[in-house]
Amino acid sequence: MSELAHSSDASGSAEDLLQLVGFTLGKEDFGVDILSVQEINRVTEITKIPSTPDFVEGVINLRGNVIPVIDLRKRLGMPEKEHDKQTRIIVADVGDRTVGLVVDAVSEVIRMDSKLVEPPPEIIVGAGDKGKYIKGVGKLDDKLLMLLDINSMFSKQEREQLSDLDN
Repeated sequence: MSELAHSSDASGSAEDLLQLVGFTLGKEDFGVDILSVQEINRVTEITKIPSTPDFVEGVINLRGNVIPVIDLRKRLGMPEKEHDKQTRIIVADVGDRTVGLVVDAVSEVIRMDSKLVEPPPEIIVGAGDKGKYIKGVGKLDDKLLMLLDINSMFSKQEREQLSDLDN
């Protein structure tokens, strides 16, 4: 991961400071809590697994561990896109499970004052399952950053299905 860091009004105290891994999907900017991210990798060969949910691309072997790989575009209801040289897999902890999240590009480590984050607009909250993944919208210079709650992205049943992929 590059050590680019972007600070936005980081004058608050340490507990008011959010540290996020920033990434893009299409033209949208997202962020996830840096504490849930283990590493960021280039896309490697993904082994397809039959009879999995459509958002599961398959599994990868990460230093001897089988990790399910999730297409974040599909999970968020966005159009599919071919992988390119910017595509990355964010290896993250989702509950008690390690998964890979395919994103279009990873931008930077972002340090943002929590006061710059607002609750998601009502239209997002009312968007059903896909709306519950957005825990806030951060104002970062001249752009908006959607903060994803990756722990709420999968139902209990889906987490069990992901756990079954390495058995």
